[in-house]
Amino acid sequence: MRVGVEAASYYVPHLYLEIKDLAENRGIDPLKLEKGLGLHKMAFPDVHEDAATFAAEALLRLINDYNINPKEICRVYLGTESALDAAKPTATLAVQMVEQALEEEYGSRSFKNCDALDMTFACIGGVDALQNAIDFVRVNPNKKAVVIASDYAKYELASGGEYTQGGGAVALLVSSQPDLLEIENHWGVGMESVFDFFKPRRHYKKEELNNAPESFPDKIEVFSDEPVFDGQYSNECFKDRIREAYQHFKEEKGVSGNAFADWRFLIFHLPYAFHGKRIFSEIFAMENNLPYATNDDLKAVAGSDVYKALVNEKIETSQRASSEIGNMYTASVFMALLSALQVSSNDGEDLSGKKVGFFAYGSGSKSKVFEATIGANWKNIVEKWNLFDHLKERQAIDFPTYEKLHRKQTENSVAADKKGFKLDYTETENPVLKGARYYEYKK
Repeated sequence: MRVGVEAASYYVPHLYLEIKDLAENRGIDPLKLEKGLGLHKMAFPDVHEDAATFAAEALLRLINDYNINPKEICRVYLGTESALDAAKPTATLAVQMVEQALEEEYGSRSFKNCDALDMTFACIGGVDALQNAIDFVRVNPNKKAVVIASDYAKYELASGGEYTQGGGAVALLVSSQPDLLEIENHWGVGMESVFDFFKPRRHYKKEELNNAPESFPDKIEVFSDEPVFDGQYSNECFKDRIREAYQHFKEEKGVSGNAFADWRFLIFHLPYAFHGKRIFSEIFAMENNLPYATNDDLKAVAGSDVYKALVNEKIETSQRASSEIGNMYTASVFMALLSALQVSSNDGEDLSGKKVGFFAYGSGSKSKVFEATIGANWKNIVEKWNLFDHLKERQAIDFPTYEKLHRKQTENSVAADKKGFKLDYTETENPVLKGARYYEYKK
């Protein structure tokens, strides 16, 4: 039975900061970020946006663009590491928003009989959600599921990760009609519990906090969106896990030789645009019997003409959207796919029947490697995206505005008149609803 992705959509925040502006204000050579890492723009959420609004925007666009009846969607699985509550799934907030937007056409609570939940494993949570949705449809071929990857990559100001920030969402319709991608049931996995990147609860004493209420405990736990991370160590974990997952994938599928030789695209999780091509040189060397005992060996491999040819053929077009958006965490691997397919569609290339290989990674740490075949109707799906035209329509912000938004020093939206989903308010008074988030939809 054929199972995979029937359709896909996305949402990218309307605001962005030029990487050149960030570099100049941080005393960094802009060329180091633009030419060295492939960074050009950083998507940034407005005051009223969060992972739930991103997900709702992508889901609503998916439904509208492909004329999907929401009552036919049996599951909504949300991969995110930007959850808004430690108990209530962010997926429920996104679904509720979309229900309200569709109420006039489909009546109230059109997702009433739909299962919804979040999946979290750093940047691989969206792929975990996809695998589970595929398993569900494989058992229930007459049912459909939606996978949403939605995140906001935020780092401390002036930190080593600040210039990789970004955000947005990608939504995938999973069914037994894989018009976009048919996904095989061979999944390579590499996992080890490490601390390369994580978001712990920070501990403070009550006396260290100004104006802490008397009712607070003496030891207070505070959660922050900004992670604790070791960039160099995380890169090594990324390489180790994808190597392990790739070898496991070959075992699962029974491949003895080079598994990626016939893959039209190599699709990576991209913390920054050039990351995929930087960390793949080891697997390339391994499959081509090239020496790679030292970092200098791998640099030589990466600088070779044959490796550069592979990058240009199989990786480069998947980087382009990432250069304009930044790190989307769980959504970045899917946006890399959308980027590659959009470029091929624009160039008139026929991809029907071509193979695609995915190298997903989530810190903490885990990788999954899997394979898909591009469907015969892929162009009919892609023609709805207009990805790069959409990215050109966004609004630039200056550096002071960026810092004010980052520090949450303003309650006023930059693009207050923008249509779509918005956080209306967070309850502060009612004791049994304190902290509840309420949203509105502006047509």
